[in-house]
Amino acid sequence: MNVTRLAIPDIILFEPRVFGDDRGFFFESYNQRVFEDAIGRPVMFVQDNHSRSVKGVLRGLHYQVQQAQGKLVRVVEGEVFDVAVDLRRSSPTFGKWVGTHLSAENKRQLWIPEGFAHGFVVLTEHADFLYKTTEFYAPTYERCLAWNDPHVAIAWPLSGQPCLSAKDKEGKMLSDCECFD
Repeated sequence: MNVTRLAIPDIILFEPRVFGDDRGFFFESYNQRVFEDAIGRPVMFVQDNHSRSVKGVLRGLHYQVQQAQGKLVRVVEGEVFDVAVDLRRSSPTFGKWVGTHLSAENKRQLWIPEGFAHGFVVLTEHADFLYKTTEFYAPTYERCLAWNDPHVAIAWPLSGQPCLSAKDKEGKMLSDCECFD
């Protein structure tokens, strides 16, 4: 497994070695030892989620202010542009973002630790997106950073407006968000 730290070093991209032939392919999608060695600490995942979205849907940017979730995410069908925004006020990268393409074809996974907002936009006709989380979903603590905050200035690969949920339309600007210490 190839492990790469992105421009915000706490965000880690995992790229598996894929073994393929005319019958199909095989790859190790998760290895606890490799994962913990890469992030430098033990982690226990408590919940797996699966979403399906159609082209142009933008989900996010979500986070929980208590019971903060670390997320290991991947796409098993289609392609998305996946984004993490640093919401840790004490971090030198506070308010900065990183993004990468995740797809069924590239089989990449992205680790987004606690303290980050997370979201993605679907680039193909549909995408199936899997999340492993380190904390249970807690709607009371869920918050949303506006996907189009001009101070964060995410370069979403969009033509036109994305399709948003009612909740995501109410996302707050970074200056108004509850953040982490």
